[in-house]
Amino acid sequence: MTMWSLGERYGRLLTSPWYRSGVSIVVGAVPALAFPEASLWWLAWVGLVPWLLLIRSAHTGRRAALDGWLGGAGFLLAVHHWLLPSLHVFILVLAALLGMLWAPWGLLVHRLLAGSAGPGRVAAALVVVPSGWLLVELVRSWEYLGGPWGLLGASQWQVHPVLRVASVGGVWLVGFLLVAVNTALAALVSAPQGRAVAVAAVVTCAAAVIGIWAGGPAPQFAGTVRVALVQPGIIDGTDSVQRRFDREEKLTRGLAGRRVDLVVWGESSVGQDLGSRPDLRDRLAALARTVGADLLVNVDARRSDRPGIFKSSVLIGPDGPTGDRYDKTRLVPFGEYIPARSVLGWATSVGKAAAEDRRRGDGPVLMRLPDTRGGGLRIGPLICFESAFPDMSRRLARDGAQLLVVQSSTSTFQDTWAPGQHASLAALRAAETWRPVVHATLTGVSTVMDPRGRVVGRALDTDRSTAVVYDVPLARGTSPYARTGDWTLFGAMAIVALFCASEVSRLAIRK
Repeated sequence: MTMWSLGERYGRLLTSPWYRSGVSIVVGAVPALAFPEASLWWLAWVGLVPWLLLIRSAHTGRRAALDGWLGGAGFLLAVHHWLLPSLHVFILVLAALLGMLWAPWGLLVHRLLAGSAGPGRVAAALVVVPSGWLLVELVRSWEYLGGPWGLLGASQWQVHPVLRVASVGGVWLVGFLLVAVNTALAALVSAPQGRAVAVAAVVTCAAAVIGIWAGGPAPQFAGTVRVALVQPGIIDGTDSVQRRFDREEKLTRGLAGRRVDLVVWGESSVGQDLGSRPDLRDRLAALARTVGADLLVNVDARRSDRPGIFKSSVLIGPDGPTGDRYDKTRLVPFGEYIPARSVLGWATSVGKAAAEDRRRGDGPVLMRLPDTRGGGLRIGPLICFESAFPDMSRRLARDGAQLLVVQSSTSTFQDTWAPGQHASLAALRAAETWRPVVHATLTGVSTVMDPRGRVVGRALDTDRSTAVVYDVPLARGTSPYARTGDWTLFGAMAIVALFCASEVSRLAIRK
């Protein structure tokens, strides 16, 4: 069978609505392989091409929108597949609903690349299609819709030249460049008249990355701080909370004499409120005295001074809590609260959704460590899910944080892609802000990133139960992204708005 006949056969199959729908889901899922654990980072630069070509081949705009919708659902399912044991069938509902955000993007792709696209349409596609993609990611990044987990730009966490790009425009600029290159490659295949423009776009994107990497601003290192991560590992049983505390206590005690500046425990490392458990408070203070450093623990308990359950980062000194406390402000939908519980409360019967909503804190907090640097080291705490939000780490950096600390727990998803995906976000946040990031978990993956987003030492995988000391490089200066913010997003909004206005004007003239 010749390649021509194979192409004809494939083309006939795509005329079947059901077959085409299945293909849409599959090609939409392909870019998920760029994320950990697969970590095929290079796939993000080409993985959208099959999806783009499928959309442009649609015979109608309605079909193109459906291809965008189903592909978006496939992408979300692939990136979040590890949630299936917890949410069961509800993850399919969520993927279908959020996948609808890609329907307008499908229309944009079809309008600009369908048929015989000339140089003008290809040039427009190279800025409009990536801009439309960013707007989809922006909307789905709203915390009540699940947050910014699986942003395409985050797949490049281990590519150092691209991380330098993140310091200029954040994960958003990285995502824009990725989609622009994919769009150019799709045009190379499908739009002969616009190939020169497509080649120029690929060269421009490559030059931009190389130029920023070679000559762009970079953080200036300014000393180190010794931070210990305590990872107790998996502990089962009805008394697991107490046994975990005991193991964390033992591991921390072993740090005595190591001259550490800060000891970090993971999320939910303390299961009782310290205000109502003076015995635990005294044990933690004794640990701080033994080690000669403050402890940053994480309390997941019903508060004695405020109604409800909070997840809180609490700094413990030799005399007990220092008064520095951060209550988690962005909660995990269904995991820590159920949106519109009166309507969606049934989710608790089909999955491991929160039986009771956690309470939200009042906002970001800077904590100050006593040290010999003068004035104390300023740390910015984040709790678990919050490390996915670029604006939160950027706010802490602008407020003066010198070290970002993420306390996390992904033990529910221990043998899935989730721990690796979560740990990789630390590289993006470090590169964006020029601030080192300590990512401490109960059961792995725990890791430390320097101000350029490079791994410090070795990450603690999910099979480790240990306490490890890291010499964490600090940096001075402010990254361009921390100073200027989400200019890439504002530019994308303006581009899409101008395109829509031109389309409305064109239709009005036709009438």
